[in-house]
Amino acid sequence: MAVATDVITIPHRTRTQELSRSWRGVWPKLLAVAIFVAVWQTVVWSGWKSEQVIPSPFTVFDRVGNDRAVLWDAAIVTLKRGLLGFAVAVVIGGIVGISVARVRVLRDAIGSMVTGLQTMPSVAWLPLAVILFKLGEGAIFFVIVLGAAPSIANGIIDGIDHVPPILLRAGHVLGARGLSSLRHVVIPAALPSVVSGLKQGWAFAWRSLMAGELITTIPGHQGLGNYLNQSKDLADYTGVYAAMVVIFVIGIVVDAVFFGTAERRIRRRYGLVDDAKR
Repeated sequence: MAVATDVITIPHRTRTQELSRSWRGVWPKLLAVAIFVAVWQTVVWSGWKSEQVIPSPFTVFDRVGNDRAVLWDAAIVTLKRGLLGFAVAVVIGGIVGISVARVRVLRDAIGSMVTGLQTMPSVAWLPLAVILFKLGEGAIFFVIVLGAAPSIANGIIDGIDHVPPILLRAGHVLGARGLSSLRHVVIPAALPSVVSGLKQGWAFAWRSLMAGELITTIPGHQGLGNYLNQSKDLADYTGVYAAMVVIFVIGIVVDAVFFGTAERRIRRRYGLVDDAKR
């Protein structure tokens, strides 16, 4: 009977622990949202600006609900652009980052250039993008890639630079050399910094995408940036806030679901999380 009791109660404890952990991760975010909405509503009540300029958050949420079909379609268009551009940036940033980190000549030649490109504001690339690709998809992808790739490359460079030499020597002793060392020793050891670089790269890609969509409108392919700009042109301030809310929510969801999950798993794998305290 004792064995049967253990078999029954252990899964229950596991589910309870998982629910408890999930709640501990969710409630601070919910509290932050509640505080933000309360501050927003307080500003509205203060009468600092008319409700036409700063509408109530509940008015904005109602607008999001009413325009959910349009906003959903716009969000899908924007996410497709963002993911495709980010994927290209990961490939380019990965190649550049690994090459610069492993080849001394390239580091001396373009190492500081990569950092310089990272400091360039996204809007600074827009005039060149329009010159090269006109007002089309190419201009948007150009801005996304140049906004994200340098951050990804720098994350990889930083991660490889901080790989402990003892790991490289141990891998060498075990026969890991050249590409084998890169695959089995360097990249796994640099993974935490690489994920941080990817996270930062996505943030730059998302901001660059919004900047591109604000000036580039493609018929039949309206993104969130286009919805935002159109609402501004029509003095539809509630629509402006609705678009900003959706953009903000997508940013939080992507960070929490994808990068947050990846970071937690990597930290747990590398022994950087004390599960006994969670």
